[in-house]
Formats: sequence, C-alpha cells, structure tokens
Amino acid sequence: MTSDSGAERVLDVATRLFAELGYDGTSTRMIAEAAGLNIATVAYHVGGKRDLYLAVMERAHRTERAALESVLAEFTPDAAGVRRLVDGYLDFCVEHPEVPALWMHRWLSDAADVAHLENLYVRPMLTMVAEMVRPAVSEDADLEYALMTVIWCTHGFGRGGVLDADGRRVGVGDPRQLTRFRAHLHRLVGYMLGLPEVAE
Repeated sequence: MTSDSGAERVLDVATRLFAELGYDGTSTRMIAEAAGLNIATVAYHVGGKRDLYLAVMERAHRTERAALESVLAEFTPDAAGVRRLVDGYLDFCVEHPEVPALWMHRWLSDAADVAHLENLYVRPMLTMVAEMVRPAVSEDADLEYALMTVIWCTHGFGRGGVLDADGRRVGVGDPRQLTRFRAHLHRLVGYMLGLPEVAE
C-alpha cells in the first residue's frame, strides 16, 4: 500500500506507525515527520489524528474485505472449502501484516475512545463467513469461537511466531514455520468444526 499522492502517503505512513506503535503511541507530529511533511499539511490532507486513524482503519477494512470476498466467491461448503478459506485468511495476514497489527493494538485497549469499529467492520465479516461456513460444519460446533480462534491464532503467530531451538522468535518470514503453522491451523479448524480429514 504505497502512493505518491499527499493524502495516500500520509495514510501509508500512519498505517505503518499505528500498526507498530498503536494509536495511543503515535502522535500527529510523528506521522508528519515520517511523511516528510509539516503538521498543517497532514491536517489539510486528512484532518486530525482521530480522522487519520478512522481513514487508516477503513482502508485496512476495505483491503481485508476485498480479499475475503474473493476467497468466498470460490467457497464450497465442505472441508476442502473451509480449509481454502483458512488458507486465504492466513495468506492475507502474511501479505498485509499491518492489518492484524492494527486490530491487535485494539485488543489491548488502544484507541479505546474509538469504540465502534468492531461493530462496523469485524462483526459483519464474521457474520458473512459464519453464514457461508455453517452448512459445512458439525451441528454442535461453536462456530463463533472457532472463527475467533482462527483470528487469535493467526494474528498471534504473525506477530509473535514461535521460539526456535535457540530461543529466537521465528514466524511468517520462515517458510518452514509458516508451513507448520498452516498444517496446525488445518488440524485445529478440522477438530473445532468436526470436519472430515482432507488429504494435504
């Protein structure tokens, strides 16, 4: 997500800083300096810090929703379809690590005064996925918790990875660990939703 236009450049920089430091840890001055602009120019392009945060979150949501809709367009209500959906979500998070990072900051009460974004963006997507997936899963599966578990695990792996033998964190940048996590996620989802085994 990069652009040379003033407003897009500010959004790119703000996205990076909000993802790294959170809303509460980022100032408008920091964004302006990182974008090579003064605060007045940032305000001219996008308004104040809250306006900028709302624009960043809306853009992140549009990107995520477009990716989700693309995967759902090919969805089949069976174990293989659910697995492809999980893979699509994992691939999105790997390709756009700023999006999970933005939401993880919110999990930690960042931007607590901007409380409506989960109902505006997250809840409708969860409902959309649940409606598509429900025919494929066991009747006694807790689909809501299963969907949230995929999100929690994927975001956590993307940000924290796992510890290697030397105690270093390795994650999405390590193809072997990404493959292991994907297989683990497949098994986890299959267990949670009561899905039949699908050959890898």
